[in-house]
Amino acid sequence: MIKRYSREELEKIWSDENRFRIWLEIEILACEARAKAGEIPENVVKNIREKANFNVEKILEIEAEVKHDVIAFLTNVAEFVGEDSVHIHYGMTSSDVLDTALAVQMKQSGEIILQDIEKFIEVLRKRAIEFKNTPCIGRSHGIHAEPTSFGLKFALWCEEMRRNKKRLENALENASVGQISGAVGTFEHLEPYVQNYVCEKLGLKAETVSTQVVQRDRHAEFLVALALIGTTLDKIAVEIRHLQRTEVSEAEEFFSKGQKGSSAMPHKRNPIVSEQISGLARILRTNALAGMENVALWHERDISHSSVERIILPDSTILTNYLLNKSISLVANLLVYPENMLKNINLTNGLVFSQTVLLALTKKGCLREIAYRLVQKNAMEVWKTKENFKEVLKKDSEIRVYLSVEELESCFDLKKSLKHVDYIFTVAKIE
Repeated sequence: MIKRYSREELEKIWSDENRFRIWLEIEILACEARAKAGEIPENVVKNIREKANFNVEKILEIEAEVKHDVIAFLTNVAEFVGEDSVHIHYGMTSSDVLDTALAVQMKQSGEIILQDIEKFIEVLRKRAIEFKNTPCIGRSHGIHAEPTSFGLKFALWCEEMRRNKKRLENALENASVGQISGAVGTFEHLEPYVQNYVCEKLGLKAETVSTQVVQRDRHAEFLVALALIGTTLDKIAVEIRHLQRTEVSEAEEFFSKGQKGSSAMPHKRNPIVSEQISGLARILRTNALAGMENVALWHERDISHSSVERIILPDSTILTNYLLNKSISLVANLLVYPENMLKNINLTNGLVFSQTVLLALTKKGCLREIAYRLVQKNAMEVWKTKENFKEVLKKDSEIRVYLSVEELESCFDLKKSLKHVDYIFTVAKIE
């Protein structure tokens, strides 16, 4: 039977050994289905099951001569089975074996990646809770906006990874489809029950309408789901890279004892893991594009997709697994500096509370256009003089017409910025 691989053995899923093992199981199951229908003797299938095997090196040697992988495989298997091999591959075409096996490999890989996603979601959830009430500055266009919770960054990523999980689950369901329908998908030489039996035994759904191939929109969807996972990891990495900048210094990749950041500058601690994640995520997006290019084939089929898939499916699944595990370690061990976050909030001398002052003025009857002009006038002065925004406002007689000193003081209460964080965490089910 087909071996089930653990996460650590993901690369083996795409090995020649596993691929041929799945091919062999498909061929044997097809014989079993025909035996149950009385087309071939039960003892013949028993003999095939007991004797059937292959030698990877021999298959590759034969393929080098015949230039056809499935024929090379069948030739080698026949050497083990003997004369009963006449029943193997009856009424089937190469793509019946190739596409059904590919679906198994995608399913095996996808299930491992789903486990990785679940682990990452848990890491993000824990860190979100850890920093739920830690204030930091929110930025728009890279410029200080208003205070937010550092935990909300992790909560947002947690929610996005949950969506990635659902997308991958849906893509896996649509990709876990096999076919045993013959040369152009008409079942002319093999009854449909063979396809249904083989697919059920392999844990796949049977394709409803095929040609000679399972349609490649299924594979493209799977690759797009992986690319979106990589894009989320890229998004997280980009944020960490920014937060580690010397001028920001709010968070930092863990720097191990003995690690070195630069061959020239001994002081350097660089966000190399985040940069690696950002770089490699580009490959996942590129592979997804190649997967979409594979959808349009000539008539019932051609093999322009085949050579591409031999690269992009192993590479994308293995790379997604790698990037997820890199990200799990990155986030779990991320060094966080709340004192620098508070320092950065105060960097603009209170300007981050400008909207609070604006709204306080409108509540007191000041027209919004006038309130905006008054607040902006004082804000521009603070940008220039680096004075304290609150103190500058207190000296503005036009502002004081509407707001008392106590009311102005209230506008600069940092705790109010986080008053609805608990609500957000509850709605997002981050507990």
